[in-house]
Amino acid sequence: MSTQPSASIAPPDHQLPESTTPPKKTRRHRWIWVVVLVAFGLLFYWVITQHQKSQQAAMGGGRRGMMTGPVPVVPATSKTGSLGIYLDAIGTVTPVYTDSITAQVTGVITEVHYREGQFVRKGDPLIDIDSRPYAAQLAEAQGSLERDQNLLAEAQMDLTRYQQAWAKNAIPRQTLEDQEKLVMQDQGTVKNDEGVVQYDQVQVAYCHITSPITGRVGLRLMDPGNLVTANSTTTLVVVTQMQPITVIFTLAEDNLGQVLAQMRKGATLSVEAWDRSNANQVGTGKLLTVDNQIDTTTGTVKARAQFQNANGALFPNEFVNTRLLVNTLENQILVPSSAIQHNGDTAFVYLIKPGAGNPNAASSQGNPGSSNASPNGGTSQGGGSRKGGGNQGGGAKGGGAQAGASGQGGAGGSGEKAQYHVVMQVVKTGATDNGWTAVQGIASGVMVANSSFDKLQDQSDVTLSKVGIPDTQTSISGESNAP
Repeated sequence: MSTQPSASIAPPDHQLPESTTPPKKTRRHRWIWVVVLVAFGLLFYWVITQHQKSQQAAMGGGRRGMMTGPVPVVPATSKTGSLGIYLDAIGTVTPVYTDSITAQVTGVITEVHYREGQFVRKGDPLIDIDSRPYAAQLAEAQGSLERDQNLLAEAQMDLTRYQQAWAKNAIPRQTLEDQEKLVMQDQGTVKNDEGVVQYDQVQVAYCHITSPITGRVGLRLMDPGNLVTANSTTTLVVVTQMQPITVIFTLAEDNLGQVLAQMRKGATLSVEAWDRSNANQVGTGKLLTVDNQIDTTTGTVKARAQFQNANGALFPNEFVNTRLLVNTLENQILVPSSAIQHNGDTAFVYLIKPGAGNPNAASSQGNPGSSNASPNGGTSQGGGSRKGGGNQGGGAKGGGAQAGASGQGGAGGSGEKAQYHVVMQVVKTGATDNGWTAVQGIASGVMVANSSFDKLQDQSDVTLSKVGIPDTQTSISGESNAP
């Protein structure tokens, strides 16, 4: 049996040694990944560097733009004056008298004398009801009265005769006494008849309705020919007094003490009434009285003020805003409330001084409430310090130094000195009224900046303008500082 010859195996000394180096393809792949990673790293570094440079350029450019020339500001002047202490509340216009007239007799309306919305005086006729049935009753009662009056007169004449006869002992005493009692009976009958006549006269008067007060008539509620009944709840006409008129408003119980203290002194407290939007004043009156108890559910007490309302601006049941003047502060230094800036609990204003500013002094003084940086509009509104403040005022290299040098140079860096600059002055604020605030720390008659606060810092050069730069930054509380 024949077999296939097996494959010959080369001896060990004839085999090739194993290779110790990787293939060229694998080495090439590793170098590609290294190059890609390095490229990504360089790209990332370049992006970060450019972003930082753009931020620095923006900050430097903003500062240079802010300081390249004097900032236009709207000036305001402090003054000495009086400042009122007011208590604000909401109130309702309430008439002194409001009469809803109803029928007191039954009958048909024959005449309506008033016009809708007419002003009537006390006693003017309003409505007539058919009075003929009541006039007939009155005539009947008057007839009974005349009859009984004549009977009484006859009894009195008989009594006189009996008295004369009794004096001569011509009649017994019993006859005289009976006649005296008969006269008294007739006197009672006459008095009863007089009462009936008076009652019927009142009924006839009820048929002719007149105005009980002076005021304004409302819309017509009844027409001629309508039947009305006595003592019904149907209103025939409404008359409301318009002059004078009152306003009822509420006061917090915490403020009641100072109001009562003024009233005990006999002081007349002024009350102002403003419309719903609190934009237009509609009247000025005086406080009449306060209620005798505090509402425990709201912690307030009601008060009533009277207004002459000569122009009729106050209308019954109208909603108004009231301002009660409880005290007046005299000889106060007043500045516009919009000119006062705040840094935390510190209030300050920018005084306008003649001549160019000194940024070096600003950087050394620091920000009110902060010892690390010079103040500007941003920090005064934001309440924090800013890095690089010392360099900005000291003239060191960088954007801050360029901004300081440019601001010191004058308008547009032309070398012309500015005519005015601002100085930050800390003040203590007091009461505020009608856009003015009482302050301590400045004199009367000085100019203060009233706009462009986010462009200002201590010693900034400014120019006086009627229109300043609008402010865009906000304070810590989120309220805009724009004038």
